[in-house]
Amino acid sequence: MGYTRMMTHYRAGQQPQHSAVKRSGKKRVVKESFNNGSLSKIDLFSSLSAEELHQVRGKILIKKFKKNEIILHEENTSEFMYIILEGEAKVIQVTGEGKGIIVTMHKAGDFFGELSLIDGQTAPATVTATRDSVTAIISRKDFYDLLFDQKKVMENLLHILSLRLREAWKRIQLLNFNNASQRVKMLLLMLSETYGMKTPKGKGTVLNIKLIHQDIADMTGLTRETVTRVLDKWQKSGEIQILKNKYIQLRPEFESISF
Repeated sequence: MGYTRMMTHYRAGQQPQHSAVKRSGKKRVVKESFNNGSLSKIDLFSSLSAEELHQVRGKILIKKFKKNEIILHEENTSEFMYIILEGEAKVIQVTGEGKGIIVTMHKAGDFFGELSLIDGQTAPATVTATRDSVTAIISRKDFYDLLFDQKKVMENLLHILSLRLREAWKRIQLLNFNNASQRVKMLLLMLSETYGMKTPKGKGTVLNIKLIHQDIADMTGLTRETVTRVLDKWQKSGEIQILKNKYIQLRPEFESISF
């Protein structure tokens, strides 16, 4: 199914046709206030001037996705790049045995779909919203216009793609560990680089992302039961703590765990 037929979208700053939903007598407005300040928080556009951000804003379409809705199908050729403005998404690849592996998670400010725009190949993974999400969408033509017109966007893109390549190398290293605890520890440390929030009084780092045991299993190539055993062991010994909001807190002792 073509994405142009699937999408109900509208230009940033314009009133969407179907975005207002009544809740408790009030209209739920989605990103009508989307402005240059919102764009400047996205790494891809963070170094642009107000005038340049205004030009970018005119090329953006807005699309909403419900929780568990597929944003981008694996092996579908994409004509768009997606930027998450609100919400969260997971990137899944299916193995030859039919098992879904979570490659990475995308948070607000992250983008995806750019590889298909660059090399013309099909998307290498399926991207699914893990929460109700709002995305900014840029077409292939507008994407290239931005790269050629805004040198800073090109430089930011190269920097971000380099970081992603380094992260991919770490994930390959993770999957080469035979020890389950090593895999889980490396994953949590990697997540702490992106989602980590230092706690007061040096009590450790909280991962500001909700993960169920199956998510961790899918990111490490382990079974859910194995992940549960590893986390339970660390929780009992005080290396980690599962908070009431289901976030994981890595205690200072966590990094010193040896195998």
